[in-house]
Amino acid sequence: MLYYLFEYLENEYQFPGASLFQFITFRAAMAIILSLLISTIYGKRIIRFLRRKQMGESIRELGLDGQAEKAGTPTMGGVIIILATLVPVLLFAKLDNVYVILLIVTTLWMGVIGFTDDFLKIQKKDKEGLAGKFKVIGQVGLGLIVGCTMYFHGDITVKQEKLNSDTQQVVTTEKDSDFNPAIKSTKTTLPFFKNNEFDYADLITWISPDLTKYAWLVFIPIVIFIVTAVSNGANLTDGIDGLAAGSSAIIVLTLALFAWVSGNIVFSDYLNVMYIPKSGEMTIFITAFAGALVGFLWYNTYPAQVFMGDTGSLTIGGIIAVIAIAIRKEFLIPIVCGIFFIETLSVMIQVSWFKYTRKKYGEGRRIFLMSPLHHHYQKKGIHESKIVARFWIVGIFLAIIAVVTLKVR
Repeated sequence: MLYYLFEYLENEYQFPGASLFQFITFRAAMAIILSLLISTIYGKRIIRFLRRKQMGESIRELGLDGQAEKAGTPTMGGVIIILATLVPVLLFAKLDNVYVILLIVTTLWMGVIGFTDDFLKIQKKDKEGLAGKFKVIGQVGLGLIVGCTMYFHGDITVKQEKLNSDTQQVVTTEKDSDFNPAIKSTKTTLPFFKNNEFDYADLITWISPDLTKYAWLVFIPIVIFIVTAVSNGANLTDGIDGLAAGSSAIIVLTLALFAWVSGNIVFSDYLNVMYIPKSGEMTIFITAFAGALVGFLWYNTYPAQVFMGDTGSLTIGGIIAVIAIAIRKEFLIPIVCGIFFIETLSVMIQVSWFKYTRKKYGEGRRIFLMSPLHHHYQKKGIHESKIVARFWIVGIFLAIIAVVTLKVR
């Protein structure tokens, strides 16, 4: 809203300093500062409210050190993250931008699913909460919305443009001899490959070139899978104090860099990155989200004063998935979201091996002492704050590798 106010003041009255709001970097900086302030200052008040309403976590006995002390700690802290993200976005972002709208819808959609799950857990005093099938339906529903928007919305395009090195003017190239500055495309980016673009349409056009118009039959299911997988991965990672929030902050700041580069014609040309018109506006949302996560960590680090609950973890995963899809970097998810990936993989390996050995030997066997992976290290006697710090270090290392892919082909 402030963007439109200052745009009006600049156009009508040449108000001093109003032009600053035209710069994404300035508005992103303001968004992260405000989100930090909201999450730290008002976060404490929200925690008091949750405690007053007895919105405490019910702890399932898993035989882990320090587990009993966590009982009664307020949950639903994801509300702090959601509010601290949306307020700066509403103030500083262009609200008519399709990517910003998509991220706002994602936040509210997954927030409602997570909030419902947490509320049922508290009301029933049962760790099961919302039935798994309803969570999956919600995740699939969001994936369907995102996939259809990405494929059919007219404002979501990529441009075949380059920068003239002599005049620094944007030059629109021809594609298949047709002058088309902005095209609908199902192309995405493959990291570490020289010709690093992959078109989802190729998965069916090998049968017949005429099938290009049916590429959505492949694209939308893939989007649904990514949204569901990443949101569940974030949910599984949220098991010890500060792990999910800290890891997510690292991921989100990395994606902010990719979003800004992808939306900037100069830097996307220099780095030979796919230029996605209007995607740079996502930087405001992403920085606000990062600030909210860091501010939430103030209260979530060991010993946690609040847990994010599914209200936070499902929302975080959904947002990260949508950002990655929007900037055409979904194939980087196993790297940049490596912590989520390995946590999910550890659960899949543990469950699969247990079922296989039970069927073969009559007794289920385990690879890890407990899954997800962070519980394995807890069982080995490592303090959770040390586990979290080490996972953060791994997350930073993976983020650096992801950034390096901008030039390594």
